[in-house]
Amino acid sequence: QLKVVESGGGSAQSGGSLRLSCEASGFTLKDFSIGWFRQVPGKDSEGVSCISHRDDSTYYKKSFKGRFTISKSGAWNTAYLQMDSLKPEDTATYTCAADRSFEYCKAAVDSGSGGMDVWGEGVQVTVSS
Repeated sequence: QLKVVESGGGSAQSGGSLRLSCEASGFTLKDFSIGWFRQVPGKDSEGVSCISHRDDSTYYKKSFKGRFTISKSGAWNTAYLQMDSLKPEDTATYTCAADRSFEYCKAAVDSGSGGMDVWGEGVQVTVSS
């Protein structure tokens, strides 16, 4: 069974940092690219970033570049989203997803959603001012 599970959500102060993890099972990150998305209730889903399964190539929605960093560990079969300089408007449910195509992942980030192959349940991130 292909599965991704997020962890690391929680609360942070404005200007603080959090690191989210996305652990994959049933497949390896050598075969699937990982994307991060977020959603606030009542608003459309927003794409954040992707990391390629082929190498360490990354892609960010412009508004997140410089504050958020995506990475992965092959040894742990886990992808990460390091979030720095957090703002109250970063409060959202963050979800990771996996897809066999990095190009598809990038398109999903641009569109804010999309039919990625595998989706997690999401974790809540709350940033207070």
